[in-house]
Amino acid sequence: MAKHYISEITQFLQDYKKNHPDVEKRQREGRARLWDKAQDAELADGFKQARVRQNPYVYQNN
Repeated sequence: MAKHYISEITQFLQDYKKNHPDVEKRQREGRARLWDKAQDAELADGFKQARVRQNPYVYQNN
């Protein structure tokens, strides 16, 4: 049976997770705190309507 190649970074991550078993839980908590938020459709629509069109080249004088 052939042994599969495991890169150094994969080995590092596996060792890190083995030595820090709570890391995935903390990652999920951090993601929930920063990213997994309920979206307000009305507010998002207001942002979309308030958007100001920008010229393709910012420094172009019109």
